Amino acid sequence: AFLIGYILFRKYLQPKKIQQRYPERKQYVREIGYSFITMLFFAFLPLFLVKNPAIEPYTTYYTDIDTYGWFYFFFAFVLMAIIHDTYFYWTHRFMHHPKVFRYFHLVHHQSTNPSPWAAYAFHPLEAIVEVSIIAVFLFTIPIHSLHLPIFFLFSIIYNVYGHTGYELYPRGFSKTWFGKWINTSVNHNQHHQHFKGNYGLYFLFWDRIMGTIRPDYDARFEEVKTRQ
Repeated sequence: AFLIGYILFRKYLQPKKIQQRYPERKQYVREIGYSFITMLFFAFLPLFLVKNPAIEPYTTYYTDIDTYGWFYFFFAFVLMAIIHDTYFYWTHRFMHHPKVFRYFHLVHHQSTNPSPWAAYAFHPLEAIVEVSIIAVFLFTIPIHSLHLPIFFLFSIIYNVYGHTGYELYPRGFSKTWFGKWINTSVNHNQHHQHFKGNYGLYFLFWDRIMGTIRPDYDARFEEVKTRQ
């Protein structure tokens, strides 16, 4: 995403960018450094939980698909997305509380004009919060050995999309019966630019229920798409 949108086709794609300017080089360096630390947390915790003989028996981890069947195997991805989105929304709002923001979330918000590298550019304290969703999964719903790698591949792709600075959904999408519940790159870009509102990850359920979606979101989405 970075190679395509920020290097190879930069001049061609600039008019289509949500925020017209590009970040400075030092922002990329910072984002890559913090992302590397975050990935270490995401690599370590699953191994610690499912390979630790003192902990693994108490988790919901399983390896035989026949244990719960193929229907559950696929339905679990839906459950994981809903659980993760809910977990993310509320922990995200917590980290925006003035008393904890600078300790947890300020590093991520230094990218007011995010690049794809910003997706996982977290302070170590926030990285711990984010990676803890794995523990939530492993102690609440049955998790097959393939669930975590497949789900987090999807999660990484969608999170990177949300930080690309480009909108991939078509014009009018945010106003459709389906699109009004789906998080977009424009939506999350607004969050980075303005700090308040638009706290969701994959969906906009909680933002719409709690009244935290920015009132200018639809107009901003359409303004961006008219340039594309």
